[in-house]
Formats: sequence, structure tokens, C-alpha cells
Amino acid sequence: MRGNTEIIYGLDDKPPFGQSFTAAIQHVLASFVGIVTPTLVIGSSLGLYNEIPYLISMALIISGVGTAVQARRYRGVGAGLIALQGTSFAFLTAFITGGLLVKSKGGTNEEILAVLFTITFLGAFIEIFMSFFIRYVKKIITPLTTGVVITTIGVSLIKVGMTDIAGGFGAQDFGSLSNLALGGLVLAIIIGLNNSSRPLLRLSAIFIGIIVGSLIAYSSGMSVFKSPDSIELLAFPIPFKYGFAFSWDVFIPVALVYCLSTIETAGDLTANSLFCGLPIKGKQYISRIKGGILADGINSMLAGIFNTFPNTTFGQNNAVIQLTGVTSRYIAYFISFILVVLGLFPILGVVLQNIPKPVLGGATLVMFATIAVAGIKILSSEPINRRSSLIIASSFGLGFGTMLVPDVLSHLPSLLQNIFSSAVSTAGFTAIIMTLILPDNQITSFIPEVNNTKLKEADAP
Repeated sequence: MRGNTEIIYGLDDKPPFGQSFTAAIQHVLASFVGIVTPTLVIGSSLGLYNEIPYLISMALIISGVGTAVQARRYRGVGAGLIALQGTSFAFLTAFITGGLLVKSKGGTNEEILAVLFTITFLGAFIEIFMSFFIRYVKKIITPLTTGVVITTIGVSLIKVGMTDIAGGFGAQDFGSLSNLALGGLVLAIIIGLNNSSRPLLRLSAIFIGIIVGSLIAYSSGMSVFKSPDSIELLAFPIPFKYGFAFSWDVFIPVALVYCLSTIETAGDLTANSLFCGLPIKGKQYISRIKGGILADGINSMLAGIFNTFPNTTFGQNNAVIQLTGVTSRYIAYFISFILVVLGLFPILGVVLQNIPKPVLGGATLVMFATIAVAGIKILSSEPINRRSSLIIASSFGLGFGTMLVPDVLSHLPSLLQNIFSSAVSTAGFTAIIMTLILPDNQITSFIPEVNNTKLKEADAP
């Protein structure tokens, strides 16, 4: 692992306007699909058709604000890096499950969103709290427990991607050859471009795949553009627009993911620091990581207030830093401006909402599978001995077991059913409990190991 030895502009330099804007566009292209996709997946899974454009606008605006907070590093809040913020994929399973639970009890779309955004807001305090004790959680949140949970998240989401490739939930032509061919084509384009020798093509692979797939779908008559019942010209953040509501059933799985998101952020920020030529050891490094995690928590709190889902530090744009040699945090303000401007116009959300399901599935399948691969990399970052094998096997066995045979929980109290019906919650709790009760004489520092793994993920789609 070596730092970026070809830095053109340092952390506190101010590149010319043209170069700054060009660099910012590359960061946005590398991360844009990742920012909006979680909202698209959650919204479509829960039937929030009319709300999706506004939710996408809020996701973009909060991502822009959060990116500026990370770069500014005011009074210890923020990493002081181009740490682009975006809606976290890690929470998808928990929020889809929680939203379906509220819906099954007769909840309206507004009530579903009230619960999800309230829990986003309250759960953020877990990450804020953990930022002050990052050195002391390594006995509980280890590479082993984190790897188990992230792998489980990725595997459980693959079903969502495959369902979209087939046409989406309830589609009349579900599984048709045309749907499968279109989804397969998008997948092939993304894989092909990721193997290109041209950096810009690799960074824009998913973006290009979605555009090409959508053009084919609409030009062939496979899809018809649909618009919500009403659409506003501009979208403005309204605090708790859908109300304030709470549910323990939904909160507990989300709280677990917030704990793990804390450590994921540490890994992404370390990779970012390395590419910027900054130290990844010592007091300065720990202070930067602490500030970045604290900003992540505050940004997620803002996300809950302003009607979007938890934010996290993205790793997709780390490759842009390495490729361009521009590490100036000044670029983050340009990124922030672009994202906020894009978010002000709900029509963008309408366009994104109309991405054909097979196209979206072809793109998200790669993303979701990459999450699973990231988890496997974390698990392989340390030797797998008898103890760790037992923890991994038990966690996956119980987590995937409840996912494949949900009726096994049918006689439990409703609260426990709702918590452990999530493969992520079951696998995560199992891994944490077994890590605590099974003796291990060689507990190592968590952060560097996950960081090493995260550096290997810079080239992921």
C-alpha cells in the first residue's frame, strides 16, 4: 500500500475554476448512481411511486450538504477530505423490511416514511456516540462481525436485483426473455466497461449501462414513460415533512447497521487519506477518522430531518482522487454545489424513477454483489481459524436460514419475529454474541485491518 505519489494539487490548494469543476464532475459521475439507487430501490419496493421524485431530490441535496460538512472540518466535525457523502446501501434490507412491516399493519405511504425517517434521525445518534469511542469498540465490532454483516447485506439484496431484472414485483411480463436479455445486456456493458483501459469509462460504467439500457427499452417500446400525479417545479427541504413516528421493531435492525456503518466509514476515510498522501497512523489520523465518523452521524441526522435515508462516506470516488491527482478538499464544494442544484429539480427524480426495471436490476445486481464481495474481503483480511470458522458458519447458518425459511419464527413474540426476520439482524447479533462469549487471546486493532480491505475495493463497480 503506497500513498498517491502523483499529487497535482494538495489538500489545501485551490485549483483553477475550470479544473475544479471538471474534477467535481468526475466525482459526481462516479457516485451519482450510488447516491440515488437506494432511494429508488426502497421507494419501488414499498410502492411509494408519487413520493420517489421528492425523496430523490432530498437524497441529492443532503448528499451535497454532507459532502461540504466533511470537507470543511469545522471544530472537529468532518474529515477535511473529498469524502463524498451518499445514501448508504447497507440500510436497504432493514428499511425495506421495516417499511413492509408498517405497510402490513395498514400504514399509509406517509406513515411508512414517518417511521423510516424518524428512525434515520434517532439512529444517527448511535454513530455520533460511537465516534467518541472508536478506539474502544474493537472487541465487539471486529473485522469478523463486520464481514459477516456486510456479506449478509449483499447476499440478501441480490434477490432485489434479480427480481428487477425479471421485470420487478408484480410485473405481468415477469421473467420474459426480453426483460432478461435487457438486464443481461446492461450487466454485460457494466462488466465490459469496468475492464476498459480508459479510467473515465470505468468510473462511468454503471451510468453508461443505465443510459444505453434505457434508450433500448424506450426505443423498442418495452417501457412507457410515466409521471406521478403531480410534480412541483422545485423541491425544498421541509423538516419531517411526513411526520414523526417510532417503532422498536424497525429501530433495532437499523441500530445494528449504524454500528457497522461507523466502521465502514473508518475504512473509506483511511483509503481516502492514503490517496491524498496523508498519514494513516498516529494522532492526526485518529482525529481525522473521529471527525469523519462524527460528520457521518450528523449528516445522517440531517437526512432523517429532511426526509431521506442514512448517509455514509462513499468509496467510489477514491479512485477519482488517485486517477486525477487532485486531492484538494476545495473540490468538495464544487461537488456539493452540483448535487444540491440537481436535487432542487424533482423532474430529475421523475426521469430516474422511469428507469426500466430490467435496466435498474442489471445495474444494481452488480452493486449488491459487490457489497457481498466486500464482506468476503473483510473476512479474509485475517486468518480464519477454528473460532472464526465457527462464528462465520453459525452466523450465516442462522441468518440465511431465517431468510430462506421465515416460518421458523412463526411462534416467537411479534417483536422478536420482526427483528430476526431480517437476515442481517440475525447474522449480526449471532456474530457479535459469539465473538464475546468465545475466547480469543489475539484481539487485534480493528481499524487498520478493515482499512486494508477497503483499499482493495477502490476499483469495485
